[in-house]
Amino acid sequence: MEFFCYHRDRPGSMALRDELLEEHWSYMDRYAKELIARGPTFTAHDDAATGSVHIVDLPDPAAARAFAFDEPNYQAGVYRDVMLRRWRNLLGRTMWDFPGGRTGGNRYLVLGLGSGQAVDLAVPSGRDELIAYGPLLSDDGVAWLGTAALVRAPDPAAARAVLTQDLYAGVEVHDWEFGGRR
Repeated sequence: MEFFCYHRDRPGSMALRDELLEEHWSYMDRYAKELIARGPTFTAHDDAATGSVHIVDLPDPAAARAFAFDEPNYQAGVYRDVMLRRWRNLLGRTMWDFPGGRTGGNRYLVLGLGSGQAVDLAVPSGRDELIAYGPLLSDDGVAWLGTAALVRAPDPAAARAVLTQDLYAGVEVHDWEFGGRR
């Protein structure tokens, strides 16, 4: 089962995040085979960290909750909240298989929060610019709750265009980069 996890930073927690970097990476190393994508989000104006995205393949929702809430930054209070949703990997690959590689171009997390009937259930055109793409689902995997994508795009507006206009309750676009050890 695939899960999308987005830990959002608590304001003023950057020093604590930096202090726990090795502990965070060591924790994620334990999930290296299960990770589909990972990496921090940033503010557009000063590159300050705002959160961490982890897309992971785990046996069940209980294992996903343990992954999300046992994470060292979460345990220490770096994060203000956690979004944890079932997810479906429509690209069938990991971020390490992304044809564009780990560097070059602007990268974004595009998070569309559902409102009504499911949309964007098929991979959009421009597949080569998609790093990860899939629907956000309820715990039982039945109800559509939105769409999450990691995308390379020239700017936030182009990244936002990956999702159908006006069919979401809200859409967030965050600067994002490949995470993990270099």
